[in-house]
Amino acid sequence: MDIPVPRLSYEDLRSRADEILAAHHPSRQIPVPIEQIVEFGFDVTIIPLPGLKDNHEVDAFMSRDRHTMYADNAMLEHRSPNRYRFSLAHELGHIVLHQEAFEALSFDSAAQWRRVMQLMSEPDRQALEWQAYCFAGLILVPRNPLQVLLTNAVQVAKGAGFSFTGNNLEVAKGYISNSLGKCFHVSSQVIEKRLDRDGLWPPK
Repeated sequence: MDIPVPRLSYEDLRSRADEILAAHHPSRQIPVPIEQIVEFGFDVTIIPLPGLKDNHEVDAFMSRDRHTMYADNAMLEHRSPNRYRFSLAHELGHIVLHQEAFEALSFDSAAQWRRVMQLMSEPDRQALEWQAYCFAGLILVPRNPLQVLLTNAVQVAKGAGFSFTGNNLEVAKGYISNSLGKCFHVSSQVIEKRLDRDGLWPPK
């Protein structure tokens, strides 16, 4: 099944994320209030759904009309705010990037959504999810605050005795990513991906 998924570059995704932040969170203060942006900026109702992850292997999914977002209730019950925030940002990516794709699909439930994803061609599915994943990281971790906090974190790490040469570079990266993740309220993996994709690691 082929659907109209746009082929967007990483820089295209950065531009779209920057547009959303400029319109709905111009201060770029962190952590980015992603729940408020989704609910009030895009008129989306967020509904916790028990068993979504266990039964359908998805953390969240959008309704076809993109006005209702269903999120696995366990993310809230088990207090996984970073996972919840990233799921909201990921689904927001589908809202702003994939309108034509969603309009071409037919589904009314989590089970049908999963089935649609399975029937989708591999290039389309990969593009759809890669774009939403990158968009989520870009909107939750704005570039300017990331650069400023990275510079500070590098100095702190050096002061704590971390080395930025050879095999020690990855150890320092893990330490800094964990520290920055706490600032942005995202996982350390999200920070690591941003550092790599934005050419910010190793630090100059």
